[in-house]
Amino acid sequence: MAGYPHFFRKFAPKLLLTMQNKLIIGREKEQMLLQQLYDSPKSEFVSVCGRRRVGKTFLVREFFGNRMVFSATGIAGGNKREQLRNFHQSLRRQFGSVGASTPKDWLDAFDQLISCLMNVEREGKKVVFLDELPWMDSPHSGFISALENFWNGWATGRHDILLVVCGSATSWMMDKLIHNKGGLYNRLTRQLFLQPFTLTETEQMLNGLGFHLSRYETAECYMVFGGIPHYLSLLRPELSLAANIDSLLFAPQGELRQEFGQLYAALFRNSVDYVRVVSVLSTKACGMTRGEIAVLTGISSGGTLTTILDNLEACGFIRTSQQYGNKQKESVCKLTDFFTLFYFRFMKENDDPAFWTSIQGHGEFYNWAGHSFELLVASHIDKVKQQLGIAGVGTKVYAWHKPTTDTMPGAQIDLVIERKDNTINLCEMKFAEDEFIIDADYEKALRRKLSVFRTTSTTRRMSIVLTLITTYGVMPNSHSGIVQAQVTLDNMF
Repeated sequence: MAGYPHFFRKFAPKLLLTMQNKLIIGREKEQMLLQQLYDSPKSEFVSVCGRRRVGKTFLVREFFGNRMVFSATGIAGGNKREQLRNFHQSLRRQFGSVGASTPKDWLDAFDQLISCLMNVEREGKKVVFLDELPWMDSPHSGFISALENFWNGWATGRHDILLVVCGSATSWMMDKLIHNKGGLYNRLTRQLFLQPFTLTETEQMLNGLGFHLSRYETAECYMVFGGIPHYLSLLRPELSLAANIDSLLFAPQGELRQEFGQLYAALFRNSVDYVRVVSVLSTKACGMTRGEIAVLTGISSGGTLTTILDNLEACGFIRTSQQYGNKQKESVCKLTDFFTLFYFRFMKENDDPAFWTSIQGHGEFYNWAGHSFELLVASHIDKVKQQLGIAGVGTKVYAWHKPTTDTMPGAQIDLVIERKDNTINLCEMKFAEDEFIIDADYEKALRRKLSVFRTTSTTRRMSIVLTLITTYGVMPNSHSGIVQAQVTLDNMF
């Protein structure tokens, strides 16, 4: 509950009572925010965004439960008449006596909703949930202007309305709602971007499904499915993890065999350009500059590419950062979505229904696991800092790479944590099935990296702590003394 001391003292009893009766795994901060909005003294308008299958609808419905007085869900591909009919039927089911005829336009539809809400007598907020909002906005429907009128012309004049809107179509949510330049400009009172589960939340869900996986296996599962609740819900506990992955991703009729195309089409308008960007990023583990992406995709490095990169980052598909010591301050974009990486690496042109089982214990598996483990660590950087005892220290996180020159060999550091206490953690990451063994050759390689970093770094007066992040730790031997700090997979749960 860190970061919410005053709010927690005020609302903790009510919030904990609410959470005890729910099926929600994790999402503590999100639940606290929703409760805060419910208990505020004015009407609130909150958008819940996030990638397809991340659990947006589940969170809202489970959290509010019977406090929700009205909900409606848009129809995928529905035209204006179909959307209005669906909205009207939702009103009739939930309120009973509503006009018999379908409203002729969205102004009439929201007017019917207002009439129904005004007849609701209850304490606390009246929660209105509009799910898959982008689908309701069919071409030339006037939906947005009617929504503006509902909120600006009626709801804001009251204190008892909590309007929650949700949608997977990120480009629509960003363009039409969050960055709206018209009547909804700056009208959202809060924005909530729902992220995938953490390792801890993934473990909790898998345990609840009846699995008894080791943390090594849970990490492998995370590096394939990326902590997406819906994907995890499809796993069958009577099968091994490898058999589950084959069944869902590689079998001809696997439930997630076609998920990649559906994922991007659902999230983004002009999804072809988005797929083009993630496709080129998948070919370079260390990431690409904006200019490199523009050249390789053929997408002009202007507003279009900016929108694509912003939306991809908002959904957690990419991460933008700077290279340590880069004086030009040019950002590097790296593909960080586990499922997307897995698709391009193994699924795109693969028709072997038992592929994942067949590569267990082979080099192809370990090469993938090594790269994915680096992303796993980066996505749990707060846990890493906590284990290192620097959770309360200001930090900046970078990657670092120096190409080979005529006078100096090249070197790369997976993760650089620059700390405000005049210290730098240089982090190497190793995915192994047992304690990692540092031999003479690897010790020599580490010393070379340290030497190149010290020689080329502009912060030579800072202390350097060589840190190894592994699955099971480092086996003590005559070469392991070079490592000054360790983080294990257990520490990231």
